Amino acid sequence: MRYPVKPLPDAVDLELQADCTRCFGLCCVAPAFAASADFAIDKGAGHPCPHLQDDFRCGIHDHLGQQGFPGCTVYDCFGAGQKVAQVTFGGQDWRRAPRAARQMFDAFLVMRQLHELLWYLTEAIALPAARPLHVELRRALDDTVCHTLQGPAALLELDVAAHRQEVNALLLRTSELVRAGVRHQKNYRGAKLMSANLQGADLRGANLRGALLIGANLRGANLRLADLTGADLRAADLRSAILTDGLFVTQSQLNAAHGDAHTKLPRSRTHPSHWPP
Repeated sequence: MRYPVKPLPDAVDLELQADCTRCFGLCCVAPAFAASADFAIDKGAGHPCPHLQDDFRCGIHDHLGQQGFPGCTVYDCFGAGQKVAQVTFGGQDWRRAPRAARQMFDAFLVMRQLHELLWYLTEAIALPAARPLHVELRRALDDTVCHTLQGPAALLELDVAAHRQEVNALLLRTSELVRAGVRHQKNYRGAKLMSANLQGADLRGANLRGALLIGANLRGANLRLADLTGADLRAADLRSAILTDGLFVTQSQLNAAHGDAHTKLPRSRTHPSHWPP
């Protein structure tokens, strides 16, 4: 479905940052997770985490890492939680409306994907070098916004995988256009680079989409204009690394990595509190 191209919505209107005070702990209920280095226990989809309190707050929020839940510290719903809670379901919570609970949890999983796409699209539109694709990007943004405003039934009928594939193809074209001026680009798309020694590497303009960089040594590496879409940076060493103008670097990726005050970040990103000064 296509909609007329509209002006880019204000970032505040899109609400792409989580506001847990307006949610009902949906990220603590809807997704499933397995006992691992990221989570201390198994939890089935649709089952509340045992640490979720009656006020929908996490009982161990300030000690998640120490309690064996580092995966929670790097999770980002991109504002999908409050959208489902306050817009899709009009402010009713799943405890008081148990018949709507399953639908709400399923809607959250769809909405989270849509809000993530909105985040990537707004990032892409902000890239001056992507101007030749701005009309297509704005149209994709408008399509995605319209999907997020549908009712629960229509939201769950959406083929979100097909929509995601279409948007991802456009984002890849955007990345290729922006990185076109960088010579000798390295292609590590989807590469398994766990614990790889890339200290001081020249990764300017590299394609690192979906790369597994868990525990990789990227200390002092030059990642300017590198595409890090979906790259797994858990425990990666980013000390003194240069990510200025890095493409599609999320705050949650940085939160999962190790860096320091010398790590240069893209605009609108902040140094995680656990990084040393």
